Amino acid sequence: MLIPALILAYLIGSIPTAYWLARVWKGIDIRRVGSGNVGATNMLRAAGPFASLLVFLLDVLKGVLAVELARRLAGASWAVALAGIAVVAGHDWSFLLHFNSGKGVSTSFGVMLAVAPPAAAVALGVFLAVVLLSRYVSLGSLLAALSLPVFLWASGAPVYLLFLGTAMFALVALRHRANLRRLWTGTEHRVRLNRPT
Repeated sequence: MLIPALILAYLIGSIPTAYWLARVWKGIDIRRVGSGNVGATNMLRAAGPFASLLVFLLDVLKGVLAVELARRLAGASWAVALAGIAVVAGHDWSFLLHFNSGKGVSTSFGVMLAVAPPAAAVALGVFLAVVLLSRYVSLGSLLAALSLPVFLWASGAPVYLLFLGTAMFALVALRHRANLRRLWTGTEHRVRLNRPT
């Protein structure tokens, strides 16, 4: 049942929650607002904090749901790890949005929350600390993703979890290439923590 689990994971990940919610909530195409990213941070710019929080929770739920379905369908640890990668890939390259959508941070968090809650907690702490100190969501996302394989390796996690954490970081870094360039050149946008930007 590995193949059905992976297909379901990709399809779940492909649900463009921010795009649909922005359409319903504000009647706008979120891809034409702010950074153009289909995710919670850009939803903050487009529709405010409540809508952003809702997108975050729904995207986290996608990761959790895909992992739980893989556990029921396939059972094996490696199947769960591959399903975690598939759901994030679906979020990042949704067929519903011409294979160009979000950056996978919230969905990656949902995956790790389902398979390794301590690692997810560490990543969340890193993210919040970096964003509060720097006001760069992209930097917080990258360092939080990097903390996953580091923490899993340091805690002696099984190989499949270390593989999954490394893959989560690689996917997040891949989708943040433009942000990395802007961070390097000092042109990255900071998020305003007191009101939507």
